[in-house]
Amino acid sequence: MTVEHNETHWILRLDGDYSMTSAGELKALLLQGLASEKKLQVDLGRAGEIDITLLQLLWAAAHEAAPENRGFVTGVPEALTGLARNAG
Repeated sequence: MTVEHNETHWILRLDGDYSMTSAGELKALLLQGLASEKKLQVDLGRAGEIDITLLQLLWAAAHEAAPENRGFVTGVPEALTGLARNAG
């Protein structure tokens, strides 16, 4: 996971595979991004496998950012779209 930010955006890029063992780090970074009051962008373009725990964290962050239209996800691989669809 890498973080990049500028005046308007707080960008979190996920590269590789992530599982429950990555959940604490992802949660901390998402909370930082939400607290920044900038647009929160999560780039999944290079993400590999992501388990349901991390998918739930991403959903919760998107839900938190939605009322202020501050969050969005980019570069979602088809495998993750399928996982999200299957998870409901």
